Amino acid sequence: MIVDQAVYRNGNREPCGDLSDTLDALRSGDDPHAFLWIGLKDPTQAEFDEVDEELKLHPLAVEDAIKGNQRAKIELYDGSMFVVLKTLRYIDETSDIETGELMLFLGDRFVVTVRRGEGNPLAGVRQRLEHDPAKLKHGPIAVVHAVMDSIVDNYENVDGEIAKDLVDIEADVFAGSRAANSTTIYRLKREVLEFRRATNPLVVPLKMMHDRARSPLPDKEMRLQFRDLADHLLRVSDHVDSYDKLLTDILSAHLAQVSVQQNNDMRKISAWVAIAAVPTMIAGIYGMNFENMPELKWHYGYFMILTVMVLACLGLYRAFKKSGWL
Repeated sequence: MIVDQAVYRNGNREPCGDLSDTLDALRSGDDPHAFLWIGLKDPTQAEFDEVDEELKLHPLAVEDAIKGNQRAKIELYDGSMFVVLKTLRYIDETSDIETGELMLFLGDRFVVTVRRGEGNPLAGVRQRLEHDPAKLKHGPIAVVHAVMDSIVDNYENVDGEIAKDLVDIEADVFAGSRAANSTTIYRLKREVLEFRRATNPLVVPLKMMHDRARSPLPDKEMRLQFRDLADHLLRVSDHVDSYDKLLTDILSAHLAQVSVQQNNDMRKISAWVAIAAVPTMIAGIYGMNFENMPELKWHYGYFMILTVMVLACLGLYRAFKKSGWL
């Protein structure tokens, strides 16, 4: 559905009428930075076709938008730009990361934002921009920067939550807590991988936006703002890479602990089996019931054999205890 649409002229919001008439008026006006901003949320095919028909979006960008599930990227066409961003939403109850998608179409005097999923609502971004007329005067690229800035800020929030989960899991593993298990570690590793898919592909395209030789932005101030944004994204990306490596090490340490514990358990079991084997062997011999066995007719033979069994078991127990098997 169309969440909001408005015209921004001289940094101020104005109502929007018919799309084609509004665009014609903007393009023939004397303000080179006036533009139309249309916001869509989970649009139907009919709603998207209506916007496409009026704005004449690039066919390749439209194809990507319809298919969805695209890699984060910034693509430049003749006179237009197409941006795909991954939105993230951290769920406290389950420590999961829910991924959505946000696309921006930037063209001659217009910008269209298409949001899929519940992550990163843009209402707050629009309100902040409307309270900053100086930034809106930069035109549609100001919307692109504001949206990307909001998403990267949210990446930093998710980064903090993942870091807390990682500290907790690391503490549980090295404290030998039963709360730490391979499933928990692997689940967090999957969430980090999802996070990585959102951030890493965007690093190079965002660097292009502020690179003087390759940037499509003529305005030096906007290039500086995109450079600051790229620094924030790069920091998050570095953190995500380090989390992935650290989780691999934690998982290896946990499996090593499990293996050591299993070895200790097997040693204890083996020691108790050895202790039990001695009286079993003696009892087995005297259970053969031969007539000419030693001490068979002796009155104290039974008590002597019990004493031998107890002393043998105690000797083995002390030996195993001393060697660390018990």
